[in-house]
Amino acid sequence: MKDFKSYTEESAGNAPAGDSRLNSTVETAKLITAAMSGKSAAQIMQTVVAEAERGKREGTLTNADLDNFYNALSPLLDGAKKRRLKEIISRLKSI
Repeated sequence: MKDFKSYTEESAGNAPAGDSRLNSTVETAKLITAAMSGKSAAQIMQTVVAEAERGKREGTLTNADLDNFYNALSPLLDGAKKRRLKEIISRLKSI
């Protein structure tokens, strides 16, 4: 995982099929899927949190970016995973 900037509302929006933002998002998803292939959920979570912490400390990841990431991902999760993600987002916001 490179960064969270790709999870902004603008890039997660409902773009037309030929829109370059949609194509970019699909390509990013393919790259992330390939990078995470064969890793456990714990390893993936550790990677995501470490990247987010680095971004917060460097000032390249804002609380708004974290909110956008949560809003994009949470509909795909069940109740327990959604609560866990919300806890992680809250912790990251305090950095």
